[in-house]
Amino acid sequence: MNSLIRKVSGFTLIELLVVIAIIILLLAILLPVVQRVHNQAKAVVCRSYLKQWGTIFNLYTEESQGCLPYGLNNGLWFLRGPYISPSSSSGNIEPKVFHNFQTRGIACCPMAVRVRKNASYYNQLDKIGPFMGDRDGATFEAWELTEPGPVFRCSYGFNRCLFERFIDPNSSSEIISTTQKNVNVYSLTGINNIPVLLDSPLFYGHVAWDQSPPTLNRYFSGSAFCINRHNGYVNGLFLDWSVRKVGLKELWTLKWHNDYNLAGPWTRAGGVQPEDWPQWMQGFKDY
Repeated sequence: MNSLIRKVSGFTLIELLVVIAIIILLLAILLPVVQRVHNQAKAVVCRSYLKQWGTIFNLYTEESQGCLPYGLNNGLWFLRGPYISPSSSSGNIEPKVFHNFQTRGIACCPMAVRVRKNASYYNQLDKIGPFMGDRDGATFEAWELTEPGPVFRCSYGFNRCLFERFIDPNSSSEIISTTQKNVNVYSLTGINNIPVLLDSPLFYGHVAWDQSPPTLNRYFSGSAFCINRHNGYVNGLFLDWSVRKVGLKELWTLKWHNDYNLAGPWTRAGGVQPEDWPQWMQGFKDY
């Protein structure tokens, strides 16, 4: 009897290996599901951050007769929050506060909170004025403002067409017609389709209606918003202060500026076919 008890009380090596194999198999099945749920939760948090941004923009426009900050410089400082700028005349510190909101807690999408390790710093003197240093982000990395301090990280970018009038080198249109200084944004039509702030590796950008999508699944200059951060989508805040996820192919159907062609060559209305898109985008929803 004692001999029989000893025989049935332990595991053989084969039995142990079978149990381990089953556990490994279950983990292999469950881990992608857990990761997908985890990423979906991060996307929800991202949209909640954009909702808070919508409240900030709404409060600002209400206090400014419906106007947004005008120019890339002011748009950047709106994201950055209060700052101290060196005075060019006396060398003293001259405070310039654009608003009293604190944006750091909602500045980064949970999918892009770190910066690129190998990205180089550079000065954007031709774009946003002196005393400025920053580096680009990427699909899952935030962009970073380094000068003036303190260092500021953000993984959202604003629609530049809402903040300035400019010549677009990526479009056949010579000059973009867009919101001008002292224009009430609530007077515009179709504001629920006008993007304000989206997931981005740059602090600003737009998608030209005739601009070809990136051929590779990675960010490059000129396609700031076409990044696969949320499984075929980016999250966006619109001018009616609504927040929703935006399909990557849908970017070409948004009203980036007044003269934007909503039936351009990269829309279904313009005749684009699924096979016309780069391979990495062909499985995404068409618009």
